Amino acid sequence: MEDVAERAGVSAMTVSRVLNTPDKVRPDTRARVLDAVRALGYRPNFAARSLVTGRSGALGVVSFDTTLYGPASTLHGIEQAARADDYLITIVSVGALNRRSIGEAVNRLRFQSVDGVIIVAPHESAADGLRHLPPDLPVVVVGARDNLPVPVASVDQATGAVRATRHLLSLGHDTVWHVSGPQDWIDARARIEGWRSVLQSEDRQIPEPLLGDWSARSGFEHGKLLARDPEVTAIFAANDHMATGVLRALREAGRRVPQDVSVVGFDDVPEAPYLWPPLSTVRQNFTEVGRLSFQLLLDRIDGRTSPAHHLIEPELVVRESTSARPPR
Repeated sequence: MEDVAERAGVSAMTVSRVLNTPDKVRPDTRARVLDAVRALGYRPNFAARSLVTGRSGALGVVSFDTTLYGPASTLHGIEQAARADDYLITIVSVGALNRRSIGEAVNRLRFQSVDGVIIVAPHESAADGLRHLPPDLPVVVVGARDNLPVPVASVDQATGAVRATRHLLSLGHDTVWHVSGPQDWIDARARIEGWRSVLQSEDRQIPEPLLGDWSARSGFEHGKLLARDPEVTAIFAANDHMATGVLRALREAGRRVPQDVSVVGFDDVPEAPYLWPPLSTVRQNFTEVGRLSFQLLLDRIDGRTSPAHHLIEPELVVRESTSARPPR
């Protein structure tokens, strides 16, 4: 720390304040110190910092099913935000989201003296566990519904579905069929709600949603059923993997995309622009989800945040898998 102080032309105490309470240091001084930290490759001693600040400099994350694009990307966004602020992250992955598993995961993290915990909880089954968290532990939840005693950060799933559905109707399609995610996922339900609300407000036929499991295989199986119906000209799949399966099924059935059937996905996975045709989809900003949930937790640790649901706007990305309804 003394080397950093000498290079920046400040005292060791100022370096300590920059690393531990940067908002209390003038911006120009803070910038000089951080430049010196980067130039010298300085790494804080977390044990020493804990003695000074009473905090460990470590945060916990409880996550579920990180093999899927959404949860994995959310976790990556949290890690990026924590790393940028020089926090350590300890991750506990659970096989199911219920009161027992959440409680055990949180207790395991408390034994490691984390300053707070972010819980990635996209399942309806997590609700009971999220209402029985230790009251003295700062917690933020990602992806849960409202009416929780802690702050929640999530993408506005319903708005994303509304934008996808309105896009397809604006192209002249009579209605939109929906391949949904599993019903125990909060995101899947919100996307159904958004899709259905648009069709109701436009007084359009509301087809029964086809329940998938997020996999390309389930999209393919449902796509084969939809491909047989000549009335189907627009499909909204609840994620890009299922949309990929739908595209394959339509191609095998001789239904051209987008000339005969338009398809929209959800997520904007890295492969989406390289599918054939390039997939129109709804982009979720997982980097912003990570940044926001991390900042909410820091605020919670400092006692500055009251429980609220913070929504991040999704973005409709129009590519070549959607076009005007074919002539009758």
